[in-house]
Amino acid sequence: MGRPRAFDTETAVARALDTFWSRGYEATSVGDLCGAMGLSRSSLYEAFGSKHGLLLAALESYEAGVTKRVAAALSRPFPVQVNLRDFLMVFVDGAVEGPGRRGCFLGNCTGELAAAEPELAARFGSAFDAIEGEIHVALARGQAAGEIAPDTDIRALARFLVSTIQGLRLVAKANPHRDRLVDIVDVALRTVR
Repeated sequence: MGRPRAFDTETAVARALDTFWSRGYEATSVGDLCGAMGLSRSSLYEAFGSKHGLLLAALESYEAGVTKRVAAALSRPFPVQVNLRDFLMVFVDGAVEGPGRRGCFLGNCTGELAAAEPELAARFGSAFDAIEGEIHVALARGQAAGEIAPDTDIRALARFLVSTIQGLRLVAKANPHRDRLVDIVDVALRTVR
């Protein structure tokens, strides 16, 4: 029987996620991760198997958190357009104020790794599907409440909104200008009718 871990796995994964998010997967060395997590190489490898295994743990943590945040933001007792606007404006505010300029961790990983690693591409696709699912639920509530036309294809609209969020976060990395980003939000919300 091995020794019990002398570190909090959740905290270690959160620190690794932050490091990958700031630097990118390829640019992050095992030494960078050990330093950020406060672990030795042997502890990292024993707990996660490899740098890749640690990335998978970070992705799992991010996916769970982002899906909960989307659901919480879009389930507030307001019209769906209000909830969507408030949700999108969080990204605008984050980009303009600085911390949101890293983009979306999932989007960054997809851009960096999906083409070369089909297994990861499928994983990223599933994560985007989960986000789309939460948006679809919100749109369905809005449609049932008469806020969205009954003939609107809300599945397609949810997919469009996921793409809009990713595009907004990507553009914000290079052009964190509030007026430009608000234009994107305003045009996207015109589709929610």
